[in-house]
Amino acid sequence: MNTTPASLLLRLREPADQAAWARFVQLYAPLLYQWVGRAGLEGADADDLVQDIFMVLLRKLPEFRYDPSKSFRGWLRTVALNKLRELKRRRVVAAGPLVEEPGAADPAEEFWDHDYRHFLVRRALDIMRTDFPETTWQACWLLVMEGKSAAEVAQAQGTTPGAVHAAKFRVLTRLRQELAGLLD
Repeated sequence: MNTTPASLLLRLREPADQAAWARFVQLYAPLLYQWVGRAGLEGADADDLVQDIFMVLLRKLPEFRYDPSKSFRGWLRTVALNKLRELKRRRVVAAGPLVEEPGAADPAEEFWDHDYRHFLVRRALDIMRTDFPETTWQACWLLVMEGKSAAEVAQAQGTTPGAVHAAKFRVLTRLRQELAGLLD
């Protein structure tokens, strides 16, 4: 039996894979809400836009084919921006034209350029934590995130530096597998 998980992106090609879709929503909803907030939407407007984005993703991801020369982040950004523009057009039609300063900086733009990878990795690690024994998780966390040496971690856990490195390898390998194609 193969226990290596397929990448989340690959699993989303199956609309019936409820676990994959639940993981995707758990991973991306906070990210999208952060972006939507930076775009100036709150409350019900933010909820509606995030829901609209997920509806497009639900429809499009089963046919999405990862192209290493392009990025999932760029594609997701395009989907999100198109839904935001659609919402703004509907508002302009309903309320009449608004005057925007030409060339005004979009606060949501900076999010896609700087925060996406950091936010996604951090969120994936939070979600994956329960998939590992606590000692494995702690060994990786102390070594990678807190910069402790393998010898320090091994001594604190009553194990060997080799076991600490093995724990780090297991967690980071799983992270790479889970996020394959999503970080580019």
